[in-house]
Order: sequence, then structure tokens, then C-alpha cells
Amino acid sequence: MTNQDNTNGVHISLEELIRYCWQAPGLTLASRKQVLTTMGGIHHSGFRGHGIDFLETRRYQPGDDIRTIDWRVTARFKKTHTKVFCEERERPVFFLVDYGPQMFFGTQKAFKSVVAARAVALLACAAKDQGDRVGGLIFSPEPKNFRQLRPEGGQRGVSHLLQAMVDGTSMQNSVFREDYMDSALIRLQRIAHPGSLIFIFSDFQAMGTNTEQRLSQLARHNHIVGVFIYDRLEPELPPPGLYDISDGKQALTINSADSQLCQRYQTQFNQRRTYITTFFQQRRLQLLSLATDDSVCDVLQHSFT
Repeated sequence: MTNQDNTNGVHISLEELIRYCWQAPGLTLASRKQVLTTMGGIHHSGFRGHGIDFLETRRYQPGDDIRTIDWRVTARFKKTHTKVFCEERERPVFFLVDYGPQMFFGTQKAFKSVVAARAVALLACAAKDQGDRVGGLIFSPEPKNFRQLRPEGGQRGVSHLLQAMVDGTSMQNSVFREDYMDSALIRLQRIAHPGSLIFIFSDFQAMGTNTEQRLSQLARHNHIVGVFIYDRLEPELPPPGLYDISDGKQALTINSADSQLCQRYQTQFNQRRTYITTFFQQRRLQLLSLATDDSVCDVLQHSFT
């Protein structure tokens, strides 16, 4: 496979993401369990839509097909309702992308934010190729930087998502807040119809006190895949010496010859990775690990073919 990871790794361009889309053929984003959804498409059995057998009437939600509106029930309750049927389904695929300040970091080939964008490009094109609708949520501690894209079919949905990823790499986040992922999940709960496939790209440093509960609620009726992105410097400090690091605003010198500092540093990362892995395993959710010096194409091809 041709390695496309040949840019500066700091900024992402639309052209680079389009090149990653060329690697999408062969990826299969199949769900591991029966789920529920409301659009017609190619996914069979256990899915809801507008096909053969009437199932129920429920409140209309943004993105529902207006042709399924139940006008009789709508007139009775003065609220728009839609009919739900059993048939083949088209699945909404959401890409939840963490663009917090800690994601704009990397010592090996690329920033974590760039690796996330490359992976999104590949998986979004794979979803489009198998007939799914593509949408996303790009989030950070700054509310003004939040981007929400409703699921759309075809190349239109992919193009909107890729452009949002490119625009997001210019986000300015000066403050890290540990609970900002919760805010993104609250929004996702409002717009993700049952049966959605949800990818979460993050280093999961922003998991707040309610994150477990919200992810567990989403997992009851959706298929969730976590993509844990990290840099090789995070699990282990470099060889003994003095190292200057900076976030572009502040500078810090790390003494990796301090064995106690190295041990605390390594323990902190291992505890976070173990916590995330255990959380996903206990709920039987899929979790991938992606380092900033990994080949994004190779890792995803291995996981989704």
C-alpha cells in the first residue's frame, strides 16, 4: 500500500484528505449487532425505515424523510409525527472528533489532530461507498469552535465533513477543560437516531464525570467505535537528558534523567489507557489504538477488512 503520510504533519489540507479517500476501497464498516434506524438503504434485518411493514408512529426528528410524516397523527397532537417501517436500512455514520488543545501535539510524524483527520477521511469515504449517510461533530473546550454536520448521503456528506476537518485545524483553544467531551455527547444524543454507527476520535483526556453514563446510553441503541490516538512520547519519556517542549505559548524543560518523574509520567499514561480499554471492553465496544507514527491506512485496513 502506498504510504500517504508524507506531509508536514502539523496542518491538514483538503487535497491530502482526498488522497486518503482513495485508500477507502476494501474497508467494510459492518455493525456487530442488530440496531435500529429510520432510513432506507442496504443494511438488513432488525433495522427500521420506510419499507414493507408498519412498526410505529413517533415524533418527527431532523433528518427524517418528510414522505413518512403521519399527517393524521400530526393533526391530532399538533406535533409532527412520522411513520416507522421495517425494511432494509441506510445507516447514519457520525464522526465525533476531539480538537481540544492536547490533540494539537505530536513528536512522531504528525499531530494527533492530523492523524484523526486522516482516519476520518478514510472511514467517511468507506461509509459513503457502502451507501451510508455521513455526519459529524467536531468539538473542543471553546463552544464557538463546535461544528455539527447532519448526516448526508453521497459525496456531499463526505465533502462537508472533510472541509470541517480542515477548518478545525485552525482552532484556537487556550484552555483545557476535562469535561468538554460531555457537552459533545449531549449534542450527539439529541441528533443520533437509534441504529447509528458512531466513531469517536480522541486521546480521551477530556472524559468527564458523566462521560461513562452518556456513552453507555448511546451504546444501547447504536454501534460505537473508539479510536484512541496517542503520541509515542506519552507512554514513555525519551532517553535521559534535558528536553525543551512548548505549546507555542509556554515553554517547559523536562529532565528525563529523573527516574521518579519518568515513573510517575509512565504510570499516569498507563492508568488512562487501562481505564479507557476497560471501559470499552466491559461494554463490548470496539476500541482501536492509533499512534501518531502509525500508518493510518494500514491500521484501518487491518481493523475493517
